[in-house]
Amino acid sequence: MNEAIRVFIVDDSAVVRQVLTEILSADPALRVSGSAADPLFALERFKQGWPDVIVSDVEMPRMDGVSFVRRVMAERPTPVVVCSSLTEKGAQTTMNVLAAGAVSIVTKPKLGVKQFLHDSAQALTDAVKGAARARVSRLLPPDPERMVRHSADAVMPAPGSEALACTTERIVAVGTSTGGTQALERVLTALPRVCPGIVIVQHMPERFTAAFAERLDSLCEIEVKEAAHGDRVMPGRALIAPGGRHMILRRSGALYHVDVVDGPLVNRHKPSVDVLFRSVAKYAGRNALGVIMTGMGDDGARGLKEMRDAGASTCAQDEATCVVFGMPKEAIKLGAAGSVLPLEHIPGVIARGIAH
Repeated sequence: MNEAIRVFIVDDSAVVRQVLTEILSADPALRVSGSAADPLFALERFKQGWPDVIVSDVEMPRMDGVSFVRRVMAERPTPVVVCSSLTEKGAQTTMNVLAAGAVSIVTKPKLGVKQFLHDSAQALTDAVKGAARARVSRLLPPDPERMVRHSADAVMPAPGSEALACTTERIVAVGTSTGGTQALERVLTALPRVCPGIVIVQHMPERFTAAFAERLDSLCEIEVKEAAHGDRVMPGRALIAPGGRHMILRRSGALYHVDVVDGPLVNRHKPSVDVLFRSVAKYAGRNALGVIMTGMGDDGARGLKEMRDAGASTCAQDEATCVVFGMPKEAIKLGAAGSVLPLEHIPGVIARGIAH
């Protein structure tokens, strides 16, 4: 029998520590090994035994979340799940914590936090279990830093055999989850300004995708923005699906744009990679490249297969460079990936718009 995953909670709110302890302890696969009101207390407790996963706030006394994660990664790299408030400031800070090596985000509001966390119990436990499987070394900066399971059918019908109007414009669709914020940063910062238009789903809560896009835009030669309904997909621009909404590629003549729509969770996610990939299969077909990268679960695997069946070029990130080899693995098993590539080769593939 496998040992329970040891989880340590760091939050200056006694209520949050209590509620998180109750929720996580209710899952037999998890064991809360302790909690602390700030990072310095936590680091002292770690001397008695390091946890398997740390759940940490980002705005705390005596040491901020970014410094805490950097300290953890320097001393003993350990998966950190960020528990962040739904505020603009919290979103910006969380992006810096993810860049420092945190694995994923769970959210909490300023008010009604107890009920919110109870309502989010499944997401919390899933995040911790996913973090426990993450290979944290892949998150470090390179040298020199119970719900109904819907398919994409719930948002849009499967692609048919309708003929596409001729166009030479390439579209690149990218899907990723756990470990994807760091992977996307490495990929997009390596792209030249002259590259195909890119549409991206990164599993991330509402309000955080805007801050993520702003951070990438400040680092990249290409334009990166959170997608808005009707945005044009054009060369030199990457559109990131907003948290809490699905993103669908559409086409008008030879021009592409995106629709940002509501709908049910697909594969437990909104935005869903499967939804985006299905729309790309339908409206771009052989003019597209599909890329599936690090992430937990199987969202995107079927959509990538639909893209390949529609004539698109497809690739998956290899196991050696993934933080979590879940989504790419499932896509490879389905025969959806035309090639399997290390992370460092993906920018070149995107720049060409074809995976060979």
